[in-house]
Amino acid sequence: MDLILFGIQGSGKGTQGKLLMDRYNMAYFETGGELRRLSKEESTLGKKVKSIIEAGHLVPNEIVMEIVENFIKRIKKSEKIIFDGIPRKKIQAETLEKLLKKGKREYKAVILDLSEKEAMNRLLTRRICADCKTAYPSLYKNEKCEKCGGKLETRTDDNPESIKTRIKAYFDETMPVIEIFEKEGKLLRVDGSKSIDEVSKLLFKSLDPILK
Repeated sequence: MDLILFGIQGSGKGTQGKLLMDRYNMAYFETGGELRRLSKEESTLGKKVKSIIEAGHLVPNEIVMEIVENFIKRIKKSEKIIFDGIPRKKIQAETLEKLLKKGKREYKAVILDLSEKEAMNRLLTRRICADCKTAYPSLYKNEKCEKCGGKLETRTDDNPESIKTRIKAYFDETMPVIEIFEKEGKLLRVDGSKSIDEVSKLLFKSLDPILK
């Protein structure tokens, strides 16, 4: 069974996604990472993505979903996938569901619940590894990434105005998608306000019966 991972910015979605990937031996789809990977390829799709990024344009929705489809085709049917950061909008959700059904892949959506206030606080105090992009909370006092040794820095867009814009987009565009999954009985809610270890335990408790 595949997982579609949701969470407001700062909810720890990326961190928990990697832990889930390791625990259940899943393939990991993260839009930004896949875009960067493809832009280095000499494939037709890779060249298309590279030209869009180099021109400074946002990647159109149809290209994003083509990238998702390309990823699914590369994965064995027996291998489970975590989708992180997709779908962000209703049109993406509709396309993704069609792709999963076409591939006869079952799926479950998971959301890490976190208040807007706590999300804002986390984003204003976190630091990001300049190399591998791993995020660290304010409680992490080291100056280097424990995974790759890269320098930790504050993201330029982790400022109040930019954060408010991103959070607004989450509520305006992504929350309606989450509500659809919930109405369909395909959504699992987990308290994302707890520590990383506590959230992981909650996720594992809910997902072990269906993924192990």
